[in-house]
Amino acid sequence: MKTHTELGAALRAWRGRIGPADIGMPVGGDRRVPGLRREELALMVGISVDYLVQLEQGRASNPSPQVLGAFAQVLRLNAVDRELLYRLAGSVAPTSGSVPNAVPPGVQRMIDRMSDTPVAVFTAAWDAVQWNPLWGELFGNPTQVGPRTQNLIWGHFAAARPVGASRIERDTEHTDAFERRMVADLRRAADRYPDDRAVAELISALREANPRFADLWTRYETVPTGRSRKTVVHAELGEITLDCDILTIECADLHIVLNWAEPGTPDADKLDLLRERIAETARR
Repeated sequence: MKTHTELGAALRAWRGRIGPADIGMPVGGDRRVPGLRREELALMVGISVDYLVQLEQGRASNPSPQVLGAFAQVLRLNAVDRELLYRLAGSVAPTSGSVPNAVPPGVQRMIDRMSDTPVAVFTAAWDAVQWNPLWGELFGNPTQVGPRTQNLIWGHFAAARPVGASRIERDTEHTDAFERRMVADLRRAADRYPDDRAVAELISALREANPRFADLWTRYETVPTGRSRKTVVHAELGEITLDCDILTIECADLHIVLNWAEPGTPDADKLDLLRERIAETARR
């Protein structure tokens, strides 16, 4: 029981030293104490608030390796603190391996309920794992291109656009923010999974293929998550302007990318046309 109590005390201490801005969350509201609220930490880790309360009060034990890994990432624990976290939980910190690409059942259920939204799932290194039909209508089916081109970063910095594929346009500000975010995310993946040869080879190829990527790679920037905007030039429907949000699932180390059109706009009408096309195909 003492170990469980110490785990709870450690989690409370680590939660108190991380602010919402550190993990890309809004800072608004009346905050009487520093650090993350329980609700915020539970959301980012992917557990219930009740379970977090039980852990912090020493009433729960043996959190799963996925939950421990998510705590370590969200709380920005260094190597020493990460080892301590696992030890207090009665576990052993895992060695670094390959970038995970499995979609947990709970995340899968959430994605299945978002059929009216263009959504795709990517690994920590931005390899496409899954996408819904609406995403495919907008951006093309990733399986129809080469394996490396299924990587979003390679597709932006180095890949030639297939004939007939949709074109993505961003203004200068959003392009700069997008590129810096992608490079920072890839560096995090490389640091987190140093034994993953595919990630190392991707980085090497990108540095050789694109001077802009090579320059950004040498900056060692940490870029927080933020909303972005882009225009998709669809082969048939023309320009469709979309807002983009990225949801990071820490326990599975996945990125979920969601695109939205402003309701009542021509962009939303074009998305409706694509939905109708998908529904008609499904009825055949």
